[in-house]
Amino acid sequence: MNHRFTLTCCVCFLLAGSLWALDASTFGFSPEASGRENMNALQKAVDLGGTITVDKPGVYKLAGTVYVGSHTSIRFGNNVIVRKVDEIGKFSHVILNKGALTKTYDENITIEGLHIEVNNMDVNAWKVYGLRGQLAFFYVKDLKIDRFRCYDLGRAQYCIHICTFEDITVNDVIIKGWKDGVHLGKGKRFTISNGVFDTGDDPVALNAHDYSSGNPELGWIEDGCVVNCHDLPNPARRVGYFCRILAGAWVDWKTGMEVQQSDTVVSDGKLYRVQMSPDGKIYKSITQPTHTSGAQVLDGITWGFVQNEVTYAVGVRNVVFRDIFLGQARVGFSIHFDNDRYSRSYYPGAPIPRQENIVFDNVRVLHNENVAFLSIATPVDTLTFANCSFRNNRIVFVSNKAMPDYGRTLINMNGCIFFAEGPFQLIENRISTKVIHVKTASSLEHSGAFKASVSTNGSICVDSDLTGLRK
Repeated sequence: MNHRFTLTCCVCFLLAGSLWALDASTFGFSPEASGRENMNALQKAVDLGGTITVDKPGVYKLAGTVYVGSHTSIRFGNNVIVRKVDEIGKFSHVILNKGALTKTYDENITIEGLHIEVNNMDVNAWKVYGLRGQLAFFYVKDLKIDRFRCYDLGRAQYCIHICTFEDITVNDVIIKGWKDGVHLGKGKRFTISNGVFDTGDDPVALNAHDYSSGNPELGWIEDGCVVNCHDLPNPARRVGYFCRILAGAWVDWKTGMEVQQSDTVVSDGKLYRVQMSPDGKIYKSITQPTHTSGAQVLDGITWGFVQNEVTYAVGVRNVVFRDIFLGQARVGFSIHFDNDRYSRSYYPGAPIPRQENIVFDNVRVLHNENVAFLSIATPVDTLTFANCSFRNNRIVFVSNKAMPDYGRTLINMNGCIFFAEGPFQLIENRISTKVIHVKTASSLEHSGAFKASVSTNGSICVDSDLTGLRK
C-alpha cells in the first residue's frame, strides 16, 4: 500500500470536511458566553452558509433571533440546549429565515437537534405580523427540521410555525407546554412525523385560514401527511384538538360593507385583513384599502396588507393522517370555520370553500371519554377511514351558521375496530341541509352488545356491515 498516498487522501478529506462544516465555537458560540455574545457568534457562523455544528454539551444563552438563509444547515449535538434570555429585550423567534422579512424564498435549510428552552420568553412581538413561532419560517422551500425538543412552551407563541412553503419535513419532535406544537399556514407538500405532544392547544394546526394574528398569509394547505404522532393524556390541557383544520372565504371590498376583527377582503388586486381588538365590534368601511405593505387606519379600521396573491376561498386538501395515537381526551380532529369575536372565517355571500380528500389511516383512540373523533363544520367532499379504532367517539357534523348549504360528504370506512360495549352512535348530523353517504366494510365489533346507530336532521344514506345499521 502507498502510505504516502493514503495519508495525503486523509489530509485532503479532513481539509474538505473543514470547508463544509463550521464549528460555531470558532466564532465564540459557547455555554460560557452571554446571550448577546452567542447571538452575534451564531449569526456570524450562519451568515457563511453551509453546515454549522454545535457539538459541546451545555446550555447556550441566546438574547436575540438568529436569521438563517438558503443552503444552510445547523446541527446541534446531544445535550445542547438553547435558552432564551432577556439581556437586551424580549424577542420572539429563536431562529427565523432571512427571506421572511422581505417575502423572498429561502431554500435548502436544515435545523437538526435543536432543543429550545423558552424560559418564560413567550411574547407577541412581530417580526412579521402573524408569524409567532419560537422556530419560524415564512417563504421557504426544501426545509427539514429534525430531532427537535421543547418542554416549556408558553401560552402566546406557537412552537414551530411555517407559512408559505413548499416541500417541508418536520420529524422526530417532542413538544410540551400550552400553545400549538406544529402550526402550518399556506403551503404544499409536507410531512410531520414521529411526534410526541403534550400541549394545551393543538399539537398540529393546518390553518389555511386563521386569526389575523395567527398566520401572515392565507392559502390552501395541500398534499401532505401527518405520521406516527402521539397526543399524550393530560387532564390539565384538554383544550383545542389533536389537529385543527381551518377553511375560509371572503369577498371583494365594497363601500359601506360591514367588517369585524380578522375579516378578509380582496381590494385592488390584493388581500387585506382587519386588525382590531377581538371585541365583536362591527365597523363600516367607507375608504378602500390600497396600500402595499404594513397597516393603515381608514375610517377607524386598521387594515393590514396580507399578500398580492388573490384567492377567495382556502382550505385543506389531500392530507393523510396515519398511525396517530389519541391519548388526550379531547376532540381528535376538527374541520371547521371560526365564527366568533376573534375571527369570522366565512364572510356572508363568499364562495363556499370545500375541503377535500382527508384520509385517516390507523388512527387509534386510547381513552374512553365520550368525545368526538371528528367534528366537521365546513363542507368537505370525502373522508376515508382505514384500520382506525373507535371507542365512545362519533363523527359529528355541526353548523356554525356560516352558510346555508354544507354540501354532500362521502364517508368510506374499511377495516375499522369498534370497542363500544353497547349502543354506539357512529354519525350525528345536526345540519338540516346536509347530505351524507356512508359505507362501512370489513368492520370488527369488540363487544357482543355493540349496536351502531346514526342520527340526522338532514339526509343520510347508509351501506354498512355494522350491527344496528346493516340491512
